[in-house]
Amino acid sequence: MSHAAGLVRTTCSSGSAPGAGAGAGPLGASSSEGLLDPVYPRTHAAMLKVAQMATLLIAFICVRSSLWTSYSAYSYFEVVTICNLIMILAFYLVHLFRLYRVLTCISWPLSELLHYLIGTLLLLIASIVAASNSYSLSGLVAGAVFGFLATFLCLASVWLSYKISCVTQSTGPC
Repeated sequence: MSHAAGLVRTTCSSGSAPGAGAGAGPLGASSSEGLLDPVYPRTHAAMLKVAQMATLLIAFICVRSSLWTSYSAYSYFEVVTICNLIMILAFYLVHLFRLYRVLTCISWPLSELLHYLIGTLLLLIASIVAASNSYSLSGLVAGAVFGFLATFLCLASVWLSYKISCVTQSTGPC
């Protein structure tokens, strides 16, 4: 029971306006009810997820539309970028539609942290391999650059997820 309260506190503290759901009256209750969270798309975490999805999509398109010199390197890059894109979209939709309230059997902050740790490492490896095999082809170089940019944005999410997870655990009942 206390675990669900930590999830709600984490979500509210990650970017909602001060006092947005704090009111005990009907106005505060109506803003926190409903399927869609109208505040979430304006939070820093949501904007970071959108930036990650955009850079991953651009990196995928750059590599996909270029001539390949090494099939295994670029197919690995494509798989890693698309899988990361799909997972980030899934986490975005979970927060946007407040599915974390329905699916309480999953620790969402921990699963997001683990996804970003593993996904960032795989994306860094894929970007290094893509950059080393680009052979001065402009589309492949651009894909590798956007891969490194997406890696940096995912590192920012790792730090943000770790910070939120630690704040949630340290503010829980002792």
